[in-house]
Amino acid sequence: MTKYIFVTGGVVSGLGKGITAASLGRLLKSRGLKVAAQKLDPYINVDPGTMSPYQHGEVYVTEDGAETDLDLGHYERFIDEDLNKFSNLTTGKVYWNVLNKERRGEYLGSTVQVIPHVTNEIKEFVYRVGKQTGADVVITEIGGTIGDIESQPFIEAVRQISLEVGRENSLFIHVTLVPFLRGSDEHKSKPTQHSVKELQGMGINPNIIVLRCDEPLEDSIFKKISLFCNVKPDCVIENITLPYLYEAPLMLERSHLSDVVCRELGIDAPAPDLTEWEAMVERIKAPRRTVTIGLVGKYIQLHDAYLSVAEALHHAGYGHGAEVLIEWIDSETLDEENYKERLSPLDGIIVPGGFGQRGIEGMILAARFARESGTPYFGICLGMQIACIEFARDVLGIEDAHSGEFDELCRHKIIDFMPGQSDEIDKGGTLRLGAYPCRIMPGTTMARCYGKDEISERHRHRYEFNNEYREAVEAAGLTVSGVSPDGRLVETVEITERPFFVGVQFHPEFKSRPNRPHPLFFGFIAAALGEK
Repeated sequence: MTKYIFVTGGVVSGLGKGITAASLGRLLKSRGLKVAAQKLDPYINVDPGTMSPYQHGEVYVTEDGAETDLDLGHYERFIDEDLNKFSNLTTGKVYWNVLNKERRGEYLGSTVQVIPHVTNEIKEFVYRVGKQTGADVVITEIGGTIGDIESQPFIEAVRQISLEVGRENSLFIHVTLVPFLRGSDEHKSKPTQHSVKELQGMGINPNIIVLRCDEPLEDSIFKKISLFCNVKPDCVIENITLPYLYEAPLMLERSHLSDVVCRELGIDAPAPDLTEWEAMVERIKAPRRTVTIGLVGKYIQLHDAYLSVAEALHHAGYGHGAEVLIEWIDSETLDEENYKERLSPLDGIIVPGGFGQRGIEGMILAARFARESGTPYFGICLGMQIACIEFARDVLGIEDAHSGEFDELCRHKIIDFMPGQSDEIDKGGTLRLGAYPCRIMPGTTMARCYGKDEISERHRHRYEFNNEYREAVEAAGLTVSGVSPDGRLVETVEITERPFFVGVQFHPEFKSRPNRPHPLFFGFIAAALGEK
């Protein structure tokens, strides 16, 4: 029978529930178990697709086109399994489904209530991911903090699941904060005690408590939390803030987390084989060289808005034995007076995805600098469109070249709505989403990086390159190096004779892994290092 692990958080948000869940997934997978992961988010948005990056960080896109929470990126990078639309559920999606069922008469005249109708919808979703994947273990993270009004239906639903599948098939992990008070020079366990008490008041007794802290805890803290929170002594696990993200599974395993989980769930599995992961962490800790990449974007104040891009850059660095230093550059601060001085020290420039007109001209200056100076350039989604606009303006001489997204009245829309898109349709869930195939032209940088003539990558965009300008840009030296299988959609452009000047309409960062860097990021960092 599938085993269910539920991860909750207490005291404050941002303690790393997602990293804890992802690390546990990696440990269990290394024991030979098939693991599925999912996130339950309490907000009422149907999905994060229409949410501001400043509030929510990046939107992570799955193979099947679901717009999801960024924690799913951690799950995929750690567990190395492709997740799907059953991996992220929001309160908005729950009520959307419940109300549609009510309108169709599926409740046969019943008064629709939080219990059982809303909780049943949540339970069905949790059960479904296990059935769809055939997983031995399903790890479910409940977003928010214990005590939040919004998360109460989710807590009640997982409590019911625990009763239905039996205590031997379900496990609760509670992640809390143990603060250190400088005034008294001691750690305090009381916030954890109160958080666990709140959880117990909802009918859930955590089996394992993970303590987030910045410094090692003294033995008395473990004993006190074990006693007052009613958990076994070895079920209190220390989770120290680490300088290297991917060291987290190794740190948790030093506290025997997966041993305890397998024992509590009655799982008979071999010891985890972490040889490859340990070797990777050693490479991360001992880079032989450094490379500086300028990330030119409009959401620089919140690095989580570009989380997967930053991680993919680091992954490529690991593969080259290099530490990637990211220079975060707000595109709004670049102008004709300063852009050369700001960008000259960089080894490479990357312009990631984004929406809206703000900061666009600064990105165009970054693309111009890279093209004119020979600095390796990597444009992702919006970054590809920026490269095309810059090329049309400065090489083709079309001074008013622009995107229909930024100037719908411009005469020369190098970038425009893709087929089926317009201003008239709803914003949420209507982008081109998920994995699509791409045919690569031989002899190009794309072909050299991938080593194959057809690929599949994940998309999230509404605008495309305008084919009316395709012949002109190619004649002037901007190669269309990747297209949709029918040849209609331009997927990638490049200046082939350069070591690396590539723009892609898709989002390759979503498929990068710490122990298997994405080929385009790998090629980009190679060029930034001055290698082939």
